[in-house]
Order: sequence, then C-alpha cells, then structure tokens
Amino acid sequence: MRLTEQPSLYDDLEKKSVEELLRDINEEDKKVPLAIEKVLPDLTRLVSAIEHQLRNGGRMFYLGCGTGGRLSVLDAIELPNTYGIDPEMIQCVLAGGVENLVLALEEREDDVEEGWRTLQERNISPKDIVVGISASGTTPFVLAALRQCREHGIPTGSFVNNPNSPISEYSDYPVEVVTGPEFVTGSTRMKCGTTQKLICDMISTTVLIRLGRVEGNRMVNVRLINDKVVDRSVRMLMDRNPALTDYEFCKQAIIRCGNVKKTEQYLHEQGILR
Repeated sequence: MRLTEQPSLYDDLEKKSVEELLRDINEEDKKVPLAIEKVLPDLTRLVSAIEHQLRNGGRMFYLGCGTGGRLSVLDAIELPNTYGIDPEMIQCVLAGGVENLVLALEEREDDVEEGWRTLQERNISPKDIVVGISASGTTPFVLAALRQCREHGIPTGSFVNNPNSPISEYSDYPVEVVTGPEFVTGSTRMKCGTTQKLICDMISTTVLIRLGRVEGNRMVNVRLINDKVVDRSVRMLMDRNPALTDYEFCKQAIIRCGNVKKTEQYLHEQGILR
C-alpha cells in the first residue's frame, strides 16, 4: 500500500477535542518542511533544469490535477504581476481545464489523453519543460502525459509523495517528498497539499530570482496593480536611490514607466540618476 494511503497515526478522531485535533494536525504539519529538506539536492537539480530551459527561451508547464494541480494554478497566476513576466513563461495544464478550477473535477485524473493533448495545443517542444505533480505518484493524467513527453524528447520533472513511483520513473528530474500517512487517512489535501504548495513557491521564486526578476530582496519588476503596490514601488525606488526625495515626482515617474526597474532606467537616461 502506498504510504499516502496507509492508516493515520491517530484514531478515534471524532472523540477528540478541538484543542487535541489542532495540536495533532500541527504535529503532522511539522513533518513537511523536514521532509522537503531531505530532498533539497533533487529539488536543486529540478530547479536548475527549469532555469536552463527558461533562460533559453523555453516555457515551464505545471501538470496536475486535484489539490496539487489547483495549487500550481494559484502559483502561476500570481507570477506575472509579482515579477512582471509574460504569462506564457510559466503555465498550468490542469485536468478538466484551468477554467474549471473551482469545480474539483477529480474524475478527470483518470483521463490519459487530455494532458498530452493540451500540451500539444500549446505547441510543446523540447525547448520547454513539463513538471508533473501527484501525491500518489501514480495519477494516470500525469503519468500518461509524462510518457508522451519522454517519447518526444521533452524534458520532464515531477514532485510526488511516495517513494519509487511510476511518475518519478518517467521524470528526468524527480523529487519524492515522503511525508507518510495523512492525519485523516488518505486525505492528501493535507500534508501532501502543503508539500505541493511549498515546492511550487520554491520553484517559481527561485527560478525568477535567478532570471533577474528580483534585485536585492525587492520585487523591482512588480506590476502596478493597485494603490498599495504603487506606494510600495515608490518607497522602493526612493530607498534604492537616496538622491530621490520627492515622493510625488517618483510616483508619477513610476506610473509613467510601469515598474521600479524601468523607472530607474528612464531616470538614468534622463540624467536624473547617475
């Protein structure tokens, strides 16, 4: 039996108090970052491969369904605003379609045609890289698409929560984060889902830092999506350039240019910054 399907280490859950349930869930959740720590070398290889493909004009595709697939969508949709990248750079192939995110079409995980068909519709090529996500490591939707990728010379990676999984076998850069049985037996939306959220964060953040979308520790390419971000960008510009002391001037310059990085380039060209 897969580790993710084995009986919980806890029993008689319905008899526990709120305090006991929260404490026990928290104890299980503590295991997740420690499990990820053990596979950092594998994760390093995966992220380095993604960086290489993107740096050379390729794209990354998250491929998944269920909790993992939905979490990858949440990761990808925030990246264009946060880092000012083209939405095509990091995409998601979700079983049932991203447009049906909230419908939880779990039955689509057994579809062995949709994943590869969707990748073909997006003109997948060996310049790109596909990263499969599956708690079990056996999800047919993910496995079938990764097999097709291998047949067509397309680099692949994956992260799963069971050792020696079929999906890992069909991945060039597999990551297996073993978190053990879930608090509620088989409920992989819990520790496995937490793993998937953390790894998506680690992948996208690390890759985009490496691709120059962050300077120092600042989001210098963040898009001006609301007043809060405009104010943050103005203060960022002034912090990075102490010669700039006029808040309103900086605000208008940023609104004109679109982000901090472009504003600094413009001000250099105008001779205002040296």
